[in-house]
Amino acid sequence: MEPSKGIKWIMIAGPYSSGGAREAQRQKNLEALNEAALAVFEIGLTPVIGVNCALPLIRSDSRPDAFDRIMMPLSLAMSERCDACLRITGTSQGADQEVERFRKNKKPVFFSLDEIKEFQKKKS
Repeated sequence: MEPSKGIKWIMIAGPYSSGGAREAQRQKNLEALNEAALAVFEIGLTPVIGVNCALPLIRSDSRPDAFDRIMMPLSLAMSERCDACLRITGTSQGADQEVERFRKNKKPVFFSLDEIKEFQKKKS
């Protein structure tokens, strides 16, 4: 990341299947992730959601362990490529793992769009 240009790629981290959520709740959680991603896109950055990348692969894999084998490993690998993370509300061990990965790599973690905008202003 070049500090003078700020961040470009932001992972959106939040609940998807936390607590063994039913399909309706997973869909609601995914909508929240996508709404946050759209807001990030609207401020000129590229949003990334691990779930959106992993679900097509999981659906194509007929093995019963597909979710566990694909979801978090792929999401965590994607986090390595992003410049920052936006953590949306809701309990999620997976999202917390993504946040920890960003912090470990000394990359910014935000909890609101305003924080992202303020960070971008400082880096411009």
